[in-house]
Amino acid sequence: MKNPVQRPNLKEDKISKIIDRVLIQIFGKEASAMIYKHLERNYSVKKNEAGEKLELFAQGLENFLKSGAYVIERKILEDIWSSYDQVQRLQLEKPKREGCFATEVKVLLKEA
Repeated sequence: MKNPVQRPNLKEDKISKIIDRVLIQIFGKEASAMIYKHLERNYSVKKNEAGEKLELFAQGLENFLKSGAYVIERKILEDIWSSYDQVQRLQLEKPKREGCFATEVKVLLKEA
């Protein structure tokens, strides 16, 4: 009996694509490839898995970019909110303090 082919979670796939778009937009293709290589080598997170392995993605990004990761995470969150037509809500509910990127994305996905 064949194993059924698992269909990727559409929301997680969408998040991975947004992450990729933001990284390329900010760093370009070559530097983004270096970030993905770091994530895969050190955190076992492939490019298409970033949305499903958010904690590891965030940890790897923070390790690679140090304090600069926070700015990238904010941009990713803004693009996620925007993709769900919730830009105004983001402006109203911006966290008052630095929160956990992975947790914020998961909360957003539950509300979407």
